[in-house]
Amino acid sequence: MNRTPLAVLALLTLSSAAWAEDTLSISQVIAFETPSTAMSGGGFMQITNTGATDDTLISVIADFPRVEIHTTEFTDGIARMKHIDGIPVPAGETVTLAPGGLHVMFMGLNGDPLEIGETIPATLVFAQAGEIPVTFEVVARDMAAHSN
Repeated sequence: MNRTPLAVLALLTLSSAAWAEDTLSISQVIAFETPSTAMSGGGFMQITNTGATDDTLISVIADFPRVEIHTTEFTDGIARMKHIDGIPVPAGETVTLAPGGLHVMFMGLNGDPLEIGETIPATLVFAQAGEIPVTFEVVARDMAAHSN
């Protein structure tokens, strides 16, 4: 039996994971607590691309009925969240997902709120770097810290 294709695939997978760790740094990975009536919750983070190649966050995988990447658009003073296909992460730059802007939506909570101290294992999927595991820490919603 020829094992070369399997060995090459394993090497490529390991190389991709090492490349992701060397070029993308994920920090400040949090989600805000939600009330028991909430149908969704938000996730936030900073993504720093220290590499020479642009990348794009194309999806987030977590144990919820639906997880989407969103942006917030303001029209006539009203904020609306809009699903987007990806978040560009240019080489040498940091992209911040924060309230009132880019964020992850955990949808379908259905009476199962996000509680302070809880952790949410997830996987960020990038176009170039592939999959990177992260853990969202659920924290208290501190509006004063996010107002401008």
